Amino acid sequence: MIPYVIAIVFIAFIFDFINGFHDSANSIATIVGTRVLNPFTAVLWAAFFNFAALFTVGTAVASTIGKGMIDVTFVDANVILGGLFGAISWNLITWYFGLPSSSSHALIGGYAGSAVAKAGFAAITWGTKWIQTLEFIALSPIIGMVAGFSLMIAVYWIFQRVSPNRVDRVFRVAQLGSSALFSFSHGANDAQKTMGIIAGLLVASKELFRGETGMLRHFYLTSADHIPLWVEIGAYVMISLGTLFGGWRIVHTMGSRITRLRPVGGFCAETAGAFAILFATRLGIPVSTTHTITGAIVGVGATHRLSAVRWGIAGRILWAWVLTIPAAAIMAAISYHVLNAIVTP
Repeated sequence: MIPYVIAIVFIAFIFDFINGFHDSANSIATIVGTRVLNPFTAVLWAAFFNFAALFTVGTAVASTIGKGMIDVTFVDANVILGGLFGAISWNLITWYFGLPSSSSHALIGGYAGSAVAKAGFAAITWGTKWIQTLEFIALSPIIGMVAGFSLMIAVYWIFQRVSPNRVDRVFRVAQLGSSALFSFSHGANDAQKTMGIIAGLLVASKELFRGETGMLRHFYLTSADHIPLWVEIGAYVMISLGTLFGGWRIVHTMGSRITRLRPVGGFCAETAGAFAILFATRLGIPVSTTHTITGAIVGVGATHRLSAVRWGIAGRILWAWVLTIPAAAIMAAISYHVLNAIVTP
């Protein structure tokens, strides 16, 4: 069974890569949409700051995923792998259709669906972390929208006597900083979710690795409170590599189809989204970076006029958000039953 567990760890890192690939739009859509950076330079910029978060944020979100949402006594290798398959399947479906759904909620839904398939709803640890996570499905886009709208109004007031061309020049430079900040916040929150899944797997499999020597001794983990350094590095490396390859369908949706952005709008959307995500990360809440930045973009667009926002596109995105957790959960439950029929953990 040790090779099976190690294989699942690699699959978890593959999910992290797909997370970065799927969510690269969150980090670069605005800066590409405003033409401050070309796509290739933008993904290099975003990937670098995704990885930089490794050295500055803790692992509160990882602990939430690892022990705060599913009763670890019901977790085994098949539960973890079924959850990953459910999340990966939903991510690829929404990527194909160009919808910026939440990789975070796909993972949470997949993990929960797989655990429920094994032990029923008793496997869910109903409590503060679930309440906060579900609340932020609604709150994160609203916080992003209000923050983006407010920051845009403040910038308009401060620069009301400055010519539009000069404002563009100022914020083409400023947007480099706001894009870096948002990429940093994306890495800080999203990479930790994969860490939590791997930690949950290692805790559930600890008896397999007790007494092992060499490299395998690093797989022995008794509590999800402490995330091994190799798991942290691996998660940040994979999400950064995923960002490098990018999801261009979603970049197009977020960078130009929701609303048209100028550099000042891109700056306000990224800055508002970044601070909202970093606040949630500090609280250990696995918030959706996709929800937050999309709300911020809508808020920025609404400062011009409500018709500046393409509400039809926003509506399709909203449906993807609503469906993400149940859809990933169903796919994960099916995956768990298939795996359980094939492999005995």
